[in-house]
Order: sequence, then structure tokens, then C-alpha cells
Amino acid sequence: MFWKKNTEKKVKLSKPEELSGVIQNYIATEKKIDPDIVALLRMVKVNDDLEEKLFHIRIFDNSEALAKGVEVQNYRSLDKHPELIIYEGLFNQKSNKVTLEEKNPFIWDIPILTQEEIQKKIEALSKPGETVFFYMAKGGKHGGPLGMGAAIVELNPKYLEKKEKKYIVYLTNVINMKPIFDTKEEVFRINEPKKIAIWIKNGHHKRMYSS
Repeated sequence: MFWKKNTEKKVKLSKPEELSGVIQNYIATEKKIDPDIVALLRMVKVNDDLEEKLFHIRIFDNSEALAKGVEVQNYRSLDKHPELIIYEGLFNQKSNKVTLEEKNPFIWDIPILTQEEIQKKIEALSKPGETVFFYMAKGGKHGGPLGMGAAIVELNPKYLEKKEKKYIVYLTNVINMKPIFDTKEEVFRINEPKKIAIWIKNGHHKRMYSS
């Protein structure tokens, strides 16, 4: 009896990695995205079945994945989460040719508020329980255009009661540009909107960190 030799090529699934310089340059040039922001994205790849130096790649924002509770381990991890794929396409390592198709919008270029603008928005809160939020580039949460979730400022529903502070400040994840109120975590309570604005401004700036 003769056994048929298994000639099927084993597909190698690599872990998420930084984008190569060629791919970064392509996205910055062709997709018009700030090179500093492009450098924060991650990709997963898999070898083509026929061509050795050809890779199928998927590019994603790991901060958005973490906000959704998704751990991207390899290329196939995104099969069940196509909403996380920003770009998908091919990278020929031999010719350095990149071809990418946009799968989902990548929103990164938003207005950065000044400390005074932040303070005015806080002071505009007038109804107990009313809130305003600000995207964050620091703070330990995930998601959103600045990468680290959002800060929420609430006009304390009980602030007229004795010993109650006027404002409550929270941090939370952001999914699809919206803060997740159900999972917000309280940071502090305070009466002075200026101090809140200073604290928020410290983390409300151009995105600089990857997750």
C-alpha cells in the first residue's frame, strides 16, 4: 500500500506587527493620513498560497479592538470581526508593491480643543445628569480617534445636596466614536470646571501612543 504524500503547504499565521516602512509610506501618501498616526496602526499577514514573497495583509487599530474586547492574534482573528479591518490587500515583499482597499473608515483627524474651549463646554452643563465628553490620547482606556477612549463630565444629579460636588469625571472606552456610558469608571468629583479642563487637556491632544 502506498500512502499519498501530503504536499499541502502549511499556512503560517504571524502575530500582529508594526507596519513596514513601505506600507506606512503608502498609507500616508495614498490615503492622506498623518504619518505619525499611521505608525500606530498594526497589521496581520498571511503568505500567499502560490507566491512566496507575496503577503495578504489586514491593517487595524488595536485600540479599537481592545475597546470591543477583541484580541487580534493573527490574520484569521479578523474573519469574525470585519468591522475592525481598516485596510485589506497585498504586499509584495520582493517588489515592495502595496495594494490596499479601504474596508472601514479610519477617523483620526478631529479638532483638538483648547483648555478654554473644554472649560466652556463643561460650564455649559445646566441640567442635573447632563454630560459632555472629550476624546483622550491618555488615560488608560481604549478606542476613539485619539486612541485612549474618552473623559465624561457629568453635572452631578445630587450636586444641590449638602456636601455633594458639582461635577463627576469619568473615563471610558469609545466604540464607533461613541463613549460607552455603561462601562464608565469614576475618576474624581470636584466643583471647579477649570481644574477639570486642565486635567482633561493634559490627555486631550494629538494621538501619540499605540495600544
